[in-house]
Amino acid sequence: MFVGVLVLGVGTAALTFAGLPDADSLAKENPKTTALIEQRAAEAREAGRKPRRRQQWVPLSAVSKPAVDAVLLSEDASFYLHDGVDTVELARAVGQAVEKGELGRGASTLTQQLAKNLWLSTDRSLTRKLKELVLAHRLEEALTKQRILTLYLNVVEWGNGVYGIEAGAREHFGVSASQLSVAQGAVLAAMLPSPRKRSPSSGSRALWKHAHHVVDALKTYKRISAAQAEAAHAEVDRLLGRAPADGGGDDADDDGS
Repeated sequence: MFVGVLVLGVGTAALTFAGLPDADSLAKENPKTTALIEQRAAEAREAGRKPRRRQQWVPLSAVSKPAVDAVLLSEDASFYLHDGVDTVELARAVGQAVEKGELGRGASTLTQQLAKNLWLSTDRSLTRKLKELVLAHRLEEALTKQRILTLYLNVVEWGNGVYGIEAGAREHFGVSASQLSVAQGAVLAAMLPSPRKRSPSSGSRALWKHAHHVVDALKTYKRISAAQAEAAHAEVDRLLGRAPADGGGDDADDDGS
Protein backbone atom coordinates (compact mmCIF):
# COMPACT_ATOMS: atom_id res chain seq x y z
CA MET A 1 0.00 0.00 0.00
CA PHE A 2 2.81 2.38 0.88
CA VAL A 3 4.38 1.76 -2.53
CA GLY A 4 1.06 2.51 -4.21
CA VAL A 5 0.69 5.80 -2.34
CA LEU A 6 4.28 6.70 -3.17
CA VAL A 7 3.74 5.98 -6.87
CA LEU A 8 0.54 8.01 -6.84
CA GLY A 9 2.35 10.91 -5.18
CA VAL A 10 5.19 10.84 -7.67
CA GLY A 11 2.73 10.65 -10.56
CA THR A 12 0.74 13.60 -9.24
CA ALA A 13 3.92 15.65 -8.82
CA ALA A 14 5.03 14.77 -12.34
CA LEU A 15 1.71 15.95 -13.77
CA THR A 16 1.81 19.12 -11.68
CA PHE A 17 5.26 20.16 -12.85
CA ALA A 18 5.30 18.70 -16.37
CA GLY A 19 3.84 21.79 -18.00
CA LEU A 20 6.01 24.37 -16.27
CA PRO A 21 7.91 26.69 -18.64
CA ASP A 22 11.66 26.72 -19.07
CA ALA A 23 13.69 29.90 -18.71
CA ASP A 24 16.12 29.51 -21.61
CA SER A 25 14.46 32.11 -23.84
CA LEU A 26 14.80 34.75 -21.12
CA ALA A 27 18.57 34.78 -21.51
CA LYS A 28 18.22 37.13 -24.48
CA GLU A 29 14.54 38.05 -24.70
CA ASN A 30 12.46 40.23 -22.41
CA PRO A 31 8.98 38.84 -21.66
CA LYS A 32 6.17 40.76 -23.35
CA THR A 33 3.96 40.31 -20.32
CA THR A 34 3.85 38.42 -17.02
CA ALA A 35 1.32 36.41 -15.05
CA LEU A 36 1.05 39.23 -12.52
CA ILE A 37 0.46 41.89 -15.18
CA GLU A 38 -2.29 39.75 -16.71
CA GLN A 39 -3.80 39.08 -13.28
CA ARG A 40 -3.92 42.79 -12.45
CA ALA A 41 -5.47 43.54 -15.85
CA ALA A 42 -8.16 40.92 -15.27
CA GLU A 43 -8.86 42.34 -11.81
CA ALA A 44 -9.25 45.83 -13.29
CA ARG A 45 -11.65 44.64 -15.98
CA GLU A 46 -13.71 42.71 -13.44
CA ALA A 47 -13.98 45.93 -11.42
CA GLY A 48 -15.10 47.86 -14.50
CA ARG A 49 -11.84 49.75 -14.85
CA LYS A 50 -9.50 50.05 -17.80
CA PRO A 51 -6.26 48.16 -17.07
CA ARG A 52 -3.30 50.44 -16.50
CA ARG A 53 0.23 49.50 -17.48
CA ARG A 54 3.30 51.70 -17.09
CA GLN A 55 6.52 49.86 -17.89
CA GLN A 56 9.80 50.78 -19.56
CA TRP A 57 12.63 48.25 -19.79
CA VAL A 58 16.10 49.44 -18.84
CA PRO A 59 19.44 47.64 -18.46
CA LEU A 60 20.93 47.18 -15.01
CA SER A 61 23.51 49.84 -15.86
CA ALA A 62 20.66 52.37 -16.13
CA VAL A 63 19.61 51.92 -12.49
CA SER A 64 21.39 53.86 -9.75
CA LYS A 65 23.61 51.65 -7.59
CA PRO A 66 22.05 52.82 -4.30
CA ALA A 67 18.62 51.76 -5.59
CA VAL A 68 19.88 48.33 -6.65
CA ASP A 69 21.63 47.85 -3.31
CA ALA A 70 18.49 48.94 -1.45
CA VAL A 71 16.31 46.38 -3.23
CA LEU A 72 18.82 43.58 -2.72
CA LEU A 73 19.31 44.29 0.99
CA SER A 74 15.58 44.65 1.54
CA GLU A 75 14.35 41.67 -0.48
CA ASP A 76 17.24 39.21 -0.69
CA ALA A 77 20.53 40.05 0.99
CA SER A 78 21.89 36.59 0.14
CA PHE A 79 21.02 36.85 -3.56
CA TYR A 80 24.56 36.23 -4.80
CA LEU A 81 25.10 33.35 -2.37
CA HIS A 82 22.15 31.03 -3.03
CA ASP A 83 21.08 29.02 -6.06
CA GLY A 84 17.53 30.28 -6.13
CA VAL A 85 16.31 29.10 -2.74
CA ASP A 86 17.51 30.26 0.68
CA THR A 87 17.30 26.95 2.54
CA VAL A 88 17.75 28.53 5.98
CA GLU A 89 14.88 30.97 5.46
CA LEU A 90 12.79 28.28 3.81
CA ALA A 91 13.19 25.97 6.82
CA ARG A 92 12.19 28.81 9.14
CA ALA A 93 9.12 29.60 7.04
CA VAL A 94 8.09 25.94 6.94
CA GLY A 95 8.36 25.77 10.71
CA GLN A 96 6.17 28.85 11.07
CA ALA A 97 3.67 27.43 8.58
CA VAL A 98 3.41 24.19 10.55
CA GLU A 99 2.99 26.11 13.80
CA LYS A 100 0.30 28.45 12.41
CA GLY A 101 -1.33 25.93 10.11
CA GLU A 102 -1.09 28.18 7.06
CA LEU A 103 1.38 29.44 4.49
CA GLY A 104 2.55 32.96 5.18
CA ARG A 105 4.90 35.31 3.43
CA GLY A 106 8.57 34.68 3.88
CA ALA A 107 11.55 32.73 2.58
CA SER A 108 10.97 33.87 -1.00
CA THR A 109 14.25 34.81 -2.62
CA LEU A 110 14.39 37.41 -5.34
CA THR A 111 14.59 34.55 -7.87
CA GLN A 112 11.47 32.95 -6.44
CA GLN A 113 9.64 36.28 -6.56
CA LEU A 114 10.64 36.63 -10.21
CA ALA A 115 9.38 33.12 -11.00
CA LYS A 116 6.05 33.91 -9.35
CA ASN A 117 5.68 37.25 -11.12
CA LEU A 118 6.52 35.77 -14.50
CA TRP A 119 4.47 32.59 -14.47
CA LEU A 120 2.32 31.98 -11.39
CA SER A 121 -0.67 33.33 -9.50
CA THR A 122 -0.55 35.14 -6.17
CA ASP A 123 -2.47 32.51 -4.21
CA ARG A 124 -0.86 31.02 -1.12
CA SER A 125 -1.25 27.35 -1.95
CA LEU A 126 1.38 24.70 -1.33
CA THR A 127 1.21 23.67 -5.00
CA ARG A 128 2.00 27.20 -6.13
CA LYS A 129 4.91 27.38 -3.71
CA LEU A 130 6.33 24.10 -4.99
CA LYS A 131 6.04 25.30 -8.57
CA GLU A 132 7.80 28.49 -7.54
CA LEU A 133 10.73 26.50 -6.15
CA VAL A 134 11.05 24.45 -9.34
CA LEU A 135 10.89 27.53 -11.55
CA ALA A 136 13.39 29.43 -9.40
CA HIS A 137 15.83 26.56 -9.90
CA ARG A 138 15.25 26.72 -13.65
CA LEU A 139 15.92 30.45 -13.68
CA GLU A 140 19.18 29.99 -11.81
CA GLU A 141 20.22 27.16 -14.14
CA ALA A 142 19.49 29.12 -17.32
CA LEU A 143 20.43 32.69 -16.43
CA THR A 144 23.22 34.67 -14.81
CA LYS A 145 22.59 36.48 -11.55
CA GLN A 146 22.83 39.80 -13.37
CA ARG A 147 20.17 38.74 -15.86
CA ILE A 148 17.86 37.53 -13.08
CA LEU A 149 18.30 40.84 -11.27
CA THR A 150 17.66 42.80 -14.47
CA LEU A 151 14.47 40.87 -15.17
CA TYR A 152 13.27 41.29 -11.59
CA LEU A 153 13.84 45.04 -11.56
CA ASN A 154 11.91 45.41 -14.81
CA VAL A 155 8.82 43.35 -13.97
CA VAL A 156 8.25 43.79 -10.24
CA GLU A 157 5.11 45.74 -9.35
CA TRP A 158 5.63 49.26 -7.96
CA GLY A 159 2.10 50.56 -7.68
CA ASN A 160 -1.23 50.44 -9.46
CA GLY A 161 -0.36 49.46 -13.03
CA VAL A 162 3.30 50.34 -12.48
CA TYR A 163 5.86 47.68 -13.38
CA GLY A 164 9.62 47.93 -13.21
CA ILE A 165 11.96 50.35 -11.52
CA GLU A 166 12.06 52.86 -14.39
CA ALA A 167 8.29 53.28 -14.30
CA GLY A 168 8.36 53.24 -10.49
CA ALA A 169 10.97 55.99 -10.33
CA ARG A 170 9.03 58.16 -12.76
CA GLU A 171 5.64 57.46 -11.18
CA HIS A 172 6.64 58.24 -7.60
CA PHE A 173 9.55 60.68 -7.90
CA GLY A 174 9.50 62.07 -11.44
CA VAL A 175 13.05 60.91 -12.18
CA SER A 176 14.63 58.12 -14.19
CA ALA A 177 15.95 55.01 -12.47
CA SER A 178 19.49 56.19 -13.11
CA GLN A 179 18.79 59.35 -11.07
CA LEU A 180 17.33 57.70 -7.98
CA SER A 181 18.89 58.93 -4.75
CA VAL A 182 19.71 56.75 -1.76
CA ALA A 183 16.47 57.79 -0.04
CA GLN A 184 14.34 57.31 -3.14
CA GLY A 185 15.83 53.87 -3.69
CA ALA A 186 15.16 53.00 -0.05
CA VAL A 187 11.53 54.06 -0.36
CA LEU A 188 11.02 52.01 -3.52
CA ALA A 189 12.62 49.00 -1.83
CA ALA A 190 10.45 49.50 1.25
CA MET A 191 7.29 49.50 -0.88
CA LEU A 192 7.86 45.82 -1.63
CA PRO A 193 6.03 43.47 -1.33
CA SER A 194 2.95 45.71 -0.86
CA PRO A 195 3.42 48.49 -3.43
CA ARG A 196 -0.26 49.23 -3.93
CA LYS A 197 -0.79 49.69 -0.19
CA ARG A 198 2.55 51.27 0.67
CA SER A 199 2.73 54.05 -1.91
CA PRO A 200 4.66 57.18 -0.87
CA SER A 201 1.36 59.08 -0.78
CA SER A 202 -0.45 56.51 1.38
CA GLY A 203 0.75 57.72 4.76
CA SER A 204 1.88 54.18 5.54
CA ARG A 205 3.81 53.94 8.79
CA ALA A 206 5.11 50.55 7.64
CA LEU A 207 6.63 52.20 4.57
CA TRP A 208 8.22 54.96 6.65
CA LYS A 209 9.73 52.52 9.15
CA HIS A 210 11.02 50.12 6.54
CA ALA A 211 12.52 52.87 4.39
CA HIS A 212 14.58 54.01 7.38
CA HIS A 213 15.57 50.39 8.10
CA VAL A 214 16.78 50.05 4.50
CA VAL A 215 18.93 53.16 4.87
CA ASP A 216 20.39 51.71 8.07
CA ALA A 217 21.12 48.44 6.28
CA LEU A 218 22.89 50.28 3.47
CA LYS A 219 25.12 51.91 6.08
CA THR A 220 25.65 48.68 8.05
CA TYR A 221 26.75 46.81 4.94
CA LYS A 222 28.96 49.74 3.94
CA ARG A 223 27.09 50.56 0.75
CA ILE A 224 26.93 54.17 1.89
CA SER A 225 28.82 56.30 4.40
CA ALA A 226 27.50 57.55 7.72
CA ALA A 227 27.14 61.03 6.24
CA GLN A 228 25.19 59.67 3.27
CA ALA A 229 22.94 57.72 5.63
CA GLU A 230 22.22 60.81 7.72
CA ALA A 231 21.29 62.75 4.60
CA ALA A 232 19.16 59.86 3.33
CA HIS A 233 17.23 59.61 6.61
CA ALA A 234 16.43 63.31 6.36
CA GLU A 235 15.33 62.91 2.75
CA VAL A 236 13.08 59.96 3.62
CA ASP A 237 11.31 62.22 6.11
CA ARG A 238 10.93 64.90 3.44
CA LEU A 239 9.54 62.36 0.98
CA LEU A 240 7.15 60.61 3.37
CA GLY A 241 6.67 63.03 6.22
CA ARG A 242 7.89 62.41 9.74
CA ALA A 243 6.66 59.22 11.45
CA PRO A 244 3.08 58.84 10.17
CA ALA A 245 0.53 58.00 12.83
CA ASP A 246 -0.08 54.34 13.65
CA GLY A 247 -2.56 52.77 11.29
CA GLY A 248 -1.50 54.67 8.19
CA GLY A 249 -1.36 52.24 5.30
CA ASP A 250 -1.47 48.48 5.56
CA ASP A 251 1.45 46.18 6.22
CA ALA A 252 -0.26 43.17 4.61
CA ASP A 253 1.32 42.10 1.34
CA ASP A 254 -0.29 42.30 -2.09
CA ASP A 255 1.35 39.37 -3.76
CA GLY A 256 0.78 36.22 -1.75
CA SER A 257 4.49 35.48 -1.45
